[in-house]
Amino acid sequence: MRCPKCTSIEDKVIDSRISKEGNTIRRRRECLECGHRYTTSETLVRDSMVVIKRDGRREGFDRDKLTRSARAACHKRPVDVEQLAMLVDDVLDELEATYESEIPSRAIGDAVMQRLRKIDQVAYVRFASVYKEFRDVAGFVEEVSALERQTGKGD
Repeated sequence: MRCPKCTSIEDKVIDSRISKEGNTIRRRRECLECGHRYTTSETLVRDSMVVIKRDGRREGFDRDKLTRSARAACHKRPVDVEQLAMLVDDVLDELEATYESEIPSRAIGDAVMQRLRKIDQVAYVRFASVYKEFRDVAGFVEEVSALERQTGKGD
């Protein structure tokens, strides 16, 4: 690991901690050259997955894109970073268990929506509004009505 201060590659690990989920390791490091301390994070490198888009195009799976879209849906909502990280990890685990290497984009969107519905209903509706590409207000209202029926809050 290259020191962010002096760019030396000589360092030592001072402390290592495994995340609660067990899929990330945070390491506290000290540069042997300049003494600067910094933190790194190690995550599991997943086999290359390909997303099949709605129009049939294929593109490499981008974990950061998934994280950004979930984060955007949760903007200014009471959803913490840890919950978002767990959501992304859960989605990836489900997709890897269900699909070999090619994943339909619809499966990704459905998996995210399913989890957002449980975490924060406003974030769910935000994500659904982009994912389902509502053409008019009626589609949006129908989605909210369906959510109310499922949760029993519309009665």
